[in-house]
Amino acid sequence: MDGEELIMGHHHHRVPDGAGVHDADEVAECPVMKGTQVIKADAEEEGLVRDYHGRRYYLCCDTCAPMFDADPDLYTAT
Repeated sequence: MDGEELIMGHHHHRVPDGAGVHDADEVAECPVMKGTQVIKADAEEEGLVRDYHGRRYYLCCDTCAPMFDADPDLYTAT
């Protein structure tokens, strides 16, 4: 599963370890699963993006999406 891994019964669209082929502007950190890097284009393709307070957030999996939707302030607080 190139670029994907199965965690807790769902797929994460993440940057594979050691992958240096993506520029910094092509990846983002999932706000729900901190530390999980997401390839923006993959998240866009899968509908795993959310716009909130003028900023776009990229989610790593379909499990994180409803968690973010339920309480976006929890995951966007700085």
